Amino acid sequence: METVGAYEAKTNLGKLLDRVVNGEKFTITKHGVPVAVLQAPLPIRKEKPLKVIGEIKQFRQNHTLGPFKIKDMIEDGRR
Repeated sequence: METVGAYEAKTNLGKLLDRVVNGEKFTITKHGVPVAVLQAPLPIRKEKPLKVIGEIKQFRQNHTLGPFKIKDMIEDGRR
């Protein structure tokens, strides 16, 4: 990981970002002390909607509210 001073990072931010896109990481220092790391974000994990819906339906089959009904619980909460 390359070290870059804060002033240099500010001056060359566009170039540094281009390099980050290509997988590089930088430690940004202020007066020689590391204060930040410039790197690409971690990938966001996205589930497919139909898969999630199926998992929710399966969960609901195995978990019930017993004798309680959601509608009654909502009404009790409004009082």
